Amino acid sequence: MSTSKRISYVIMAVLLALIGVFHLGTLVLTAFFGYFALLQLSLGKSKLLGAILYVVAVVGIAYGLSYFSARAYKTLPEIAERTIPAVVGYAEKKGIELPFTNFAELKAVALKGVQERVANVSRYATEAFFQVALLIIGLVVALSLFLNRRWGAEEHSQEPPDSLYATVVRELVVRFETFFHSFSRVIGAQIVISAINTVLTAVFLIWNGFPYIMVIIVLTFLCGLLPIIGNILSNALIVGVAFSMPNGPSTALFALIFLVVIHKLEYFLNSKIVGDRIKNPMWLTLIGIVLGEKLMGIPGMILAPVVLHYIKVEASRNRLVESASPTAEEAVRGKSDR
Repeated sequence: MSTSKRISYVIMAVLLALIGVFHLGTLVLTAFFGYFALLQLSLGKSKLLGAILYVVAVVGIAYGLSYFSARAYKTLPEIAERTIPAVVGYAEKKGIELPFTNFAELKAVALKGVQERVANVSRYATEAFFQVALLIIGLVVALSLFLNRRWGAEEHSQEPPDSLYATVVRELVVRFETFFHSFSRVIGAQIVISAINTVLTAVFLIWNGFPYIMVIIVLTFLCGLLPIIGNILSNALIVGVAFSMPNGPSTALFALIFLVVIHKLEYFLNSKIVGDRIKNPMWLTLIGIVLGEKLMGIPGMILAPVVLHYIKVEASRNRLVESASPTAEEAVRGKSDR
């Protein structure tokens, strides 16, 4: 491995560590999502078209998320008021112990948590402002990189092309392109799988007359972007709502069976869409998700599989390069054997 490549790996490792230490997951995730969207919207032909559609999409998504947040703020408490008593009643009949005995107790625990957050409202407001600023910066960075992908080496044309600076920059470009390729492969496939899962779930919910369909469907898609844990969250919500419907236990059981079948289909789609090269052991993915959540919250949970895949690609690439090119000692030994 050349000196320039070693330096580029050290710089990349330091950058990944700094992203986690300074909680910059929102910035990285937004920039990558934005750049990924720009590549798709430009259709590989016009940067101007891609930029215009990108701005329109950002405005539309911002409006949609604000509208959904307002609806969810009103709907989720209603879902809790309907669902929790039904679940508690069924658990009491079956002799199942729950961490709460009634809805009032659960509300008291939730209210206590809200009061603790209100007491630290200035800290949470500062953190929220910081995340919003990172979101805006990420969107601008994505657009800037899309319109002008210059890394700085062109500005120093007087330097020899084989200088340490020029070669390190070239290696860093390869590192960043590899990292973005991992992002596009993992997140792109995750979006497709989540969309298919959401459509099938929506058909099931509409067919069975579930309430709060819009909120459940949007949450199902958003949770689908979180590997493993996202499915558990969306499934718990759907099964809980099923308990509040007529014939609640049987409806909940039917919903659970349907969701299990859907997720088996997801595993099949994952192997077909993502491919064997992206698969990681479940324990490794879970550890990555936990570490990502501790360092960067939800953005860290989404980025964890991307980082794991990037490390896997870089390690595999170096192993293949080393096996393809014999060392000097092996070359001398080969000549002496002839």
